[in-house]
Amino acid sequence: MTLNVDEEVERLKEEIKRLAQPRPDGSYVVKFGVLFIDDRCANIFEALVGTLRAAKKRKVVTYDGELLLQGVHDNVEIVLLKPPTQATQAEGVGA
Repeated sequence: MTLNVDEEVERLKEEIKRLAQPRPDGSYVVKFGVLFIDDRCANIFEALVGTLRAAKKRKVVTYDGELLLQGVHDNVEIVLLKPPTQATQAEGVGA
């Protein structure tokens, strides 16, 4: 089963919510090592690092650095950002 990038980013959001700790601001945080060693993520994502980079580029997640490597970056926090509210989206249209 091949997913396109947008579908993979959506699946990544679901998996981060499953594994992460919610924050009071509505975002979620999980360490890279937790995502990387999770069996379910390993079965879904052929290239987890590539999916994370695509999600970062789309401002869905944020994390320090550009390239994450298993072992070296296991403690890097991946933050699933809170989606913009309808009001925020509407304000951005007229700007």
